[in-house]
Amino acid sequence: MADQKHIVDARADSEGDITHVRFEGNQNFTSVERAMKMADQGKIDNAHTVRRTGAKPHLRSNPDGRRSNNLDDLAGDR
Repeated sequence: MADQKHIVDARADSEGDITHVRFEGNQNFTSVERAMKMADQGKIDNAHTVRRTGAKPHLRSNPDGRRSNNLDDLAGDR
């Protein structure tokens, strides 16, 4: 999809949960809730929503063998 967004930065709360992401070309951050909806619609090229029974849904970067672009690393949590 040519109009897909690419996450380049993230913010986390004091508990380490990702709360916002920033897309390439944007100055402002987008809430993780909105980003999860976008990921569900195929609008993000490097992340997807994870839903597990008994756990809170969360956004996860697509695996590519690099840690530097994981959301926790982008948020400075590691």
